[in-house]
Amino acid sequence: MTQPTRAVARMETVAGALDGAVDLPVVGRVGLDPLLGLVPVAGDLLAALAALYIVVEAARAGVSTRTLVRMLVNVGLDAALGTVPVVGDVFDLVWRASDRNVRLAKRDLGLDGET
Repeated sequence: MTQPTRAVARMETVAGALDGAVDLPVVGRVGLDPLLGLVPVAGDLLAALAALYIVVEAARAGVSTRTLVRMLVNVGLDAALGTVPVVGDVFDLVWRASDRNVRLAKRDLGLDGET
């Protein structure tokens, strides 16, 4: 397994925890990001820091600067809108910034066809 492939595996693990760790009736898959968002300020901060780990892994794996900027915008939107009561929690459920960022990194690294 190559270094970028190992990095993507780590990114997918973190994204899975943040965006789809728990299967809830009616709602579907929910991750720690929207659940942490229920704790004002501190929860959103913790979720953003965990999401930034994915960006750091992508940078280490050799993702382009353009893709890293897009990933940072995703995390920033998620963090900023996630702080809005109620609306932010719904946004966290739908936006799934970490999943988006893993897809961006995989595409940039040419690994988007792999599982």
